[in-house]
Amino acid sequence: MVTEYDTAAFDAAMEKNATLVVDFFADWCGPCRMLAPVMETLSEEFGDKARFVKINVDDNPELARRFSIMSIPCVMVFKNGALAGKNAGFIPKAAMQEFIENNL
Repeated sequence: MVTEYDTAAFDAAMEKNATLVVDFFADWCGPCRMLAPVMETLSEEFGDKARFVKINVDDNPELARRFSIMSIPCVMVFKNGALAGKNAGFIPKAAMQEFIENNL
């Protein structure tokens, strides 16, 4: 299950060194809406290996600035509080799964 985080929830998860797969999105973004069901499916398939979260860049502009999000969707993988991988734009499920696996 993908949970929507705000800045405070994201920062708390980072302090705990949680493994996060973060989808930066906006409600008005067509490719973001296409990626949402892919991320839901992958969150179920990866299970406890990572926490899947999404962050609305319109509601949390400080996080978008912090990570220099210039285009959405943008998926980032964080391990032990550090950025492990970044992918901007929509990619199909198989490619997204490979990206996440390579960065976990």
